[in-house]
Amino acid sequence: MDLKDTAQIKCRHCADLAQLDFDFTYAFQPIVDVKEGCIFSYEALVRGVNNEPAGDIYQQVNQDNLYRFDQSCRVKAIELATRLGIDCRLNINFFPNAVYQPELCIRSTLEAANAYSFPIENIVFEVIEGEVIRDQAHLANIINCYKKQGFKTAIDDFGSGYAGLNLLAEYQPDFIKLDRQLVTGIHRNPVRQAIARAVIMVCKDLHIDLLAEGVEEIAEVAWFVDQGVELFQGNYFAEPGFESLPTVPAECLNIS
Repeated sequence: MDLKDTAQIKCRHCADLAQLDFDFTYAFQPIVDVKEGCIFSYEALVRGVNNEPAGDIYQQVNQDNLYRFDQSCRVKAIELATRLGIDCRLNINFFPNAVYQPELCIRSTLEAANAYSFPIENIVFEVIEGEVIRDQAHLANIINCYKKQGFKTAIDDFGSGYAGLNLLAEYQPDFIKLDRQLVTGIHRNPVRQAIARAVIMVCKDLHIDLLAEGVEEIAEVAWFVDQGVELFQGNYFAEPGFESLPTVPAECLNIS
């Protein structure tokens, strides 16, 4: 039995599973483009239905319901984003270990995007660098498949895991989100500055857009702007909004 046959059996098995025995929803945090002075995207962040933190939800995810949860995340994020009127990009986290065969497991996402008339090219799939990836080649196959379908891809928390730059030797996402531990206080930390400059240079050479996440201070934003970075996410601009789309104050978008 080949991989495709095995994947089809697993996908049929997952389709027959009972619904999740817990519910969840989303908060949304804007990603801003300071060069254009606009909201570039919103990231969908898992929350409990009473705004419980994501950790409370992830504690209920296991190997038996991981696929169902991953698929539910995609569909629910697209449905809620459409209901809230998002007209820019939408960043959705996904679990590569839940994807048996990319061409098959993407079907529900495509169906949801079609049902809610949400442009595929506006969906950005994020994978966390620190997640334990069982098969790097499999992840590269997922990324390449999604890009062929028209989706964008991103590596989240870049610099927080053990793989680091080795990931980029296997596949090149559209975006890299620099981990907040490297971003925090970078304007007064020469060591973090040296590391960030190296990542920025690699991204430029590979034509990958870099995003600084977790920004809390204008000085952090200013340092990255001086390095040519244009995309940012963090509470300096706006905190996540529970089932809502936060706005960004005009003065935060006008970075000179």
